[in-house]
Order: sequence, then C-alpha cells, then structure tokens
Amino acid sequence: MKSVKHHSRLTQTLVKSLAFFLVLFVSFSAFSQEIDEARQKEGKKLFKSLCASCHKLDKKLVGPALGGIEERRSKEWLQAWIKDNAALRASGDKDAIEIFEEYNQSNMTAFPQLTDKNIDDILYYTTIGEIKPVGVVDAEVAGSPKGEAPKWLLYILAAAIIVAFLIIASLLKTISELKGAPKTPGLTGQLAELWEGIKKNTFLHVLFVIFGALITAYVLFGSLFKVGVDQGYQPIQPIAFSHKIHAGDNKIDCQYCHSSAKHSKTSGIPSVNVCMNCHKNISEVAEDTKVVMGDHTLVKSDLDKEIAKIYEAAGWDADKLEYTGETKPIKWVRVHNLPDFAYFNHSQHVTVAGLKCQKCHGPVEEMEEVYQYSPLTMGWCIDCHKETKVDLKGNEYYAKIHKELAKKYGVEQVTIAQLGGKECGKCHY
Repeated sequence: MKSVKHHSRLTQTLVKSLAFFLVLFVSFSAFSQEIDEARQKEGKKLFKSLCASCHKLDKKLVGPALGGIEERRSKEWLQAWIKDNAALRASGDKDAIEIFEEYNQSNMTAFPQLTDKNIDDILYYTTIGEIKPVGVVDAEVAGSPKGEAPKWLLYILAAAIIVAFLIIASLLKTISELKGAPKTPGLTGQLAELWEGIKKNTFLHVLFVIFGALITAYVLFGSLFKVGVDQGYQPIQPIAFSHKIHAGDNKIDCQYCHSSAKHSKTSGIPSVNVCMNCHKNISEVAEDTKVVMGDHTLVKSDLDKEIAKIYEAAGWDADKLEYTGETKPIKWVRVHNLPDFAYFNHSQHVTVAGLKCQKCHGPVEEMEEVYQYSPLTMGWCIDCHKETKVDLKGNEYYAKIHKELAKKYGVEQVTIAQLGGKECGKCHY
C-alpha cells in the first residue's frame, strides 16, 4: 500500500506541473492578443490629420503627449473635451480648467463633427501606437532597445526557469521517498530536506551552471552590442534651431541648407550666410510662435534672441542694416557620427540611389530638435541594402556622367582601362 501511495503522489506532482504550464500558456496567449489593425489604421489617419500638428504620442509638443491618455482620463471626459473643450470648461470641470491654465490659456480646436466612434478610434491609436511590421524589431517595441527581447518575455522566462527548477527538485524528493527515505514532518523540515537534496544533486548543479552561463552571456553580449550605438542622441545646440519650423512649416528643402549632400561625401554644415539669405529680412518671429525644446517652451521673446545670435555670428548690424565685418563661428554640435572605418557617401545615396533624407534621418520636418533617429549600425545598413534595389545600369545620372566622360576623352564608351581608374574612383569605390 505504501508503494501505491507514493506512486499516486508522483502522478499528482506530474499533473500539477502540467496544469501549471497549461495555465502559463493560456496566460501568455491572452497577453499576446491580436491588435485590430483596421481600427488602429483609422485612428492613425484621424490623429495625423487632426491632432498631429499639436500633439505627439511620446512627448510634449504644443499640447501634452497623448500616448496612453486613456489610462489618465476617462473615455467620457475625453469625448467631451475633444468635441467642445470650451463648453467643458464653462461647465466648471476642474481638470479642463487646469489644463487650460497650464498651457497659457491656449484654446484647443473643437471637433464637434467627430462621432463617438471616430474619437474611440483616435484613442485606440494613442493606446496601441504604431504597429511594427512582422520581423522588424524597432527600438520602441515594448520599451526595449533594438536587439533586446521585450521585458515581459524575460520575466516569463525567468519564472519558467524557477518553476522548472522547483518541479525537478520536488520530483527528486518524491523519488527519494519512493526509495524508502523517511519523510520529514512539517513545512520547515520538508524545505530543509528539499534544500539538502538540491545541494547533493549533481544534475541540478550542472543545470544551474548552464542557466547561469546563458544569462551571463545574454547580459554581456547585450551590453557589448550597445557600445557605439547612439540612437536617440540629441545634443544641446548653441542656437535653438527648429527643423519643424524651417523644413516642416516653411517647406524649405533639406538640400537648400545641406547643399553638398547631392554631390559630396558629406552633407555639410550650412554656413551662416545661408541663414542670412532669409534672416537678413526676418529679424523676429510671429507673435504666436512657440517651440518646445526638451522640458521648456520658447516663445517669441526667446526666439528673437536666437535670431540675434545669427546676426552676431554673421557680423550683421540690424539697426544700420550693414555688415560690421566682425564675425564669429557658430559651434554646432555634431549629431550623426560614423566610425572612421565606415565609408559613407551622401551623393551615392541622395543622387544615384535617389533616397530621401528621411530614410536615414527620420521625419526631420517634425523635429523641433534634431536627434539621431536611426541606429546607423552596420546591420542596419545591410538590412537597407537588402531591401533597396538600385539599377545602376539604367541610372540616368550615371548615363549622363559616362556620356560626358566619353566626349571628354574622345571615345565611344568609357572603361577603367581608358581612364586609368582616376575618374571612375569619383563614383565607384
């Protein structure tokens, strides 16, 4: 009878173990529920057309960041605020009045034309955010840097390892009792017996060493892969220059300021003379102009002082409308910096491949302060080259250059042998 009893306990232990993993699997499945892409897409469309000029999901713009706003406000309140925030304030709503005062009594546009479903879709988008393509790992996924697993997955893995360890220890204890070892009474005695079994079991020691080595390797390599990756780097510049105002609101082409990008290796730092092409006649900004820089907002009086810094650098006397000749350099802080061993040619990508600046630098026209949008790692470059196909044979730019060189050297078709590689090296490397 004793043997049957122990066999029954062993069976119960196995059943309980399987039940635990089943619950863990169901919980994991519930966690990874599917996203309603159609609803997210509709919400994103409405957000971009109605809200994006004043709000971002992840940081403060003209208005507050809206990412996860449903966790901070009730849906009924948000619907009332979006449809007619002035009426909500007039009703004496404390939160509405506080927000109005916090943002310098700036009136938010009312959207009475939006239905409850429209607003629900917008709120769904602020909760879900961007949907990343399958197989593409982004730095913002689950708050983990690129190349790292989401934190919740690490927690589940750690819990599974601990539970598996305890289950193995429990099974070994049960087997020991089946072999005739005396059972220790009380919870304390059982734990002490379990601990003694763990200390004496070589298999558990090996298992612990393997898991420890794997975790150590994961942490070590994760740390090493971060070395030299400056994604998100955003230095403080000597002049508060807003790309959103220049490239976004005023539609100034990137290559107007960074003119060497289309024919040189580097994009170049625009000289103060380029700034003066416009600011010689623009000495101040509009009254309602606001620029959010980090945790503070610059208004007209602040921004006019930034334009004065350009005049000082150019040696321009705004009162006499003449140059004094006393110039000084603007010490811009470099944002993007590749290692010395990495050769990158802007003209090859901008002119030959026809890539937009945003491909690497992100939506600069939406940035008040420019930051490093992409990781700029070798793997990131290789992924882009795998996806982007460039037909060099049929490229009009190359065809034009080859035709001019053929005419210059009096040949029908240029070759490396004819040119000695000197001319070819300007484009081919």
